[in-house]
Amino acid sequence: MKNVKSHEYARDWIEKTKKNAALEAVKHVRDGFVVGLGSGSTAAYAIEVIANRIEREELHVLGIPTSYQAFMLAVRCGIPLTTLEEHPKLDLTIDGADQIDDGLNLIKGMGGALTREKIVASASEKLVIVANESKKVKVLGENNHPVPIEALPFASAFVMRKLREIGGKPTLREGARKVGPVITDNGNVLIDVDFGLIRKPVDLEDKLKRISGVVETGLFVGMADTVYVGKRSVVEKIERKSM
Repeated sequence: MKNVKSHEYARDWIEKTKKNAALEAVKHVRDGFVVGLGSGSTAAYAIEVIANRIEREELHVLGIPTSYQAFMLAVRCGIPLTTLEEHPKLDLTIDGADQIDDGLNLIKGMGGALTREKIVASASEKLVIVANESKKVKVLGENNHPVPIEALPFASAFVMRKLREIGGKPTLREGARKVGPVITDNGNVLIDVDFGLIRKPVDLEDKLKRISGVVETGLFVGMADTVYVGKRSVVEKIERKSM
């Protein structure tokens, strides 16, 4: 019973840090903004807070979801939605991350939405990341964390061979409750690749994008403008240093 209570306490404070980070990030949203709605548990809190602000402050905000999960949550929360066709330039995207290094480079995509997340982030004037402190690392790839890669199903075997040639250890992601690979919202497969410590993420990203059949990678290099890291008692704000 003691271990159960300890586990519940740890889970509760982790969720609290996520919520606190989301609360700070949503302060960037202004009336008239078009906002990219990220995927994952921390970004979900941000979606809920945006919806609350729309209702409470009568804000006129449009959202562009990065996944089916984000789409469904936004609909339930009552956030008006739009598309990149209608608004190819966004004011802001708020999203989560799986790892964040000291240079604010990211690994994203364990939720499987990395391609749409990167497109929406690239179309935005500002990318704000929300995370709890467990996501902060010195170097990407710590703790054997893989880099997710979205690839065309036709090319998956070839892509995995090329990934091995550049030093990766690829694994085709399979569904937890189905036979066969996980299929993305775009109809592609996901390959999780262990590269060890990634000390040169720019170089690795370049190598990965040169492999035919790779649709997108989970390396978000030099894209995040501001990161809010939820900790036990505070939310740390980290901004990208000007070049």
